[in-house]
Amino acid sequence: MTTFTFEVLVSLKPGLSDPAGKAVESSLGPLGWSNVSRVRVGKHIKLDVEADDEATATTQVEDMARRLLSN
Repeated sequence: MTTFTFEVLVSLKPGLSDPAGKAVESSLGPLGWSNVSRVRVGKHIKLDVEADDEATATTQVEDMARRLLSN
C-alpha cells in the first residue's frame, strides 16, 4: 500500500447565496481593494488515502467528494 495525498476544494454551487463571501467582499473595499467582486468562500480539505495505486485512491476521493463533501 502507498499513501496518496489529496486536496479537495469545496465551494457552493453557482447561484446559491454566499453570506461569508459577501462579508469578505464588503470588507475588502474599505481596506483599499475596491476592484474585487464575486467573492466565494469555501473549504479546503487535505487528506491522505492508503491504496494500492493512485487510480484507486483518486476514485475513492472522488466518491467521497460526491457523497459526503458536496452541498
